[in-house]
Amino acid sequence: MATHFLGDTAALTGRTMRHVTRSPDTIITTAVMPIAMMLMFVYVFGGAIDTGQGAYIDYMLPGILLITVASGIAYTAFRLFTDMQGGIFERFQSMPIARSGVLWAHVLTSLVANVVSLAVVVGAALLMGFRSDAGAGAWLAVAGILMLFTLALTWIAVIPGLSASSVEGASAFSYPLIFLPFLSSAFVPTETMPGPVRWFAEHQPVTSIVNTLRDLLAGGSGGEDLWTALAWCTGILVAAYVLAMATYRRKIS
Repeated sequence: MATHFLGDTAALTGRTMRHVTRSPDTIITTAVMPIAMMLMFVYVFGGAIDTGQGAYIDYMLPGILLITVASGIAYTAFRLFTDMQGGIFERFQSMPIARSGVLWAHVLTSLVANVVSLAVVVGAALLMGFRSDAGAGAWLAVAGILMLFTLALTWIAVIPGLSASSVEGASAFSYPLIFLPFLSSAFVPTETMPGPVRWFAEHQPVTSIVNTLRDLLAGGSGGEDLWTALAWCTGILVAAYVLAMATYRRKIS
């Protein structure tokens, strides 16, 4: 059964990956907006923002990386919605393949596409002056947290991708996720925010994830927010997976 699932998922992932490679503009578009934000914040607002922590691009890059992921998963919801509307899921149900392999194919494709987009954004940051004291272990930890975050958000994207009634509805869910880093420590220290906004910023998941990535990229061990960030990512992933699978079962029943 496991071999059957892995083989089906690999074949279906190849199908969705071909769709992405035939329209590379999706990956380019995903990377362009975060890079434009990075240019604006560094060269327009950067001089007016005092973080007290060295170069501003080093401070704000973790938030930009999370925005990159939030932008990229909108295409996952779009691809799922397109398959649902095109009747692909119904055709697959009539074939002797693992049913959950269809969803996992989209999830794995999202992971690969987002890795490429993140690499493009980091490359642009290096050209703009980003420097890191992180060793190989810290970079692997950064990659691991970003992959866990991407998986969590991708499974969230599966839900509107399966249940939306329009293309706009399938993609619009990502807007609050893109906006959330602006209400966190991603671009300014939370100490500078007014009371209620500061409380929200300090207790929402993005702040702990951003703080952890920032500390790792600076050569640290993740700081005191590391376990909180992992707990948020894991909790969101588990909850989103359960809800996505429940939605999928209702759709195919």
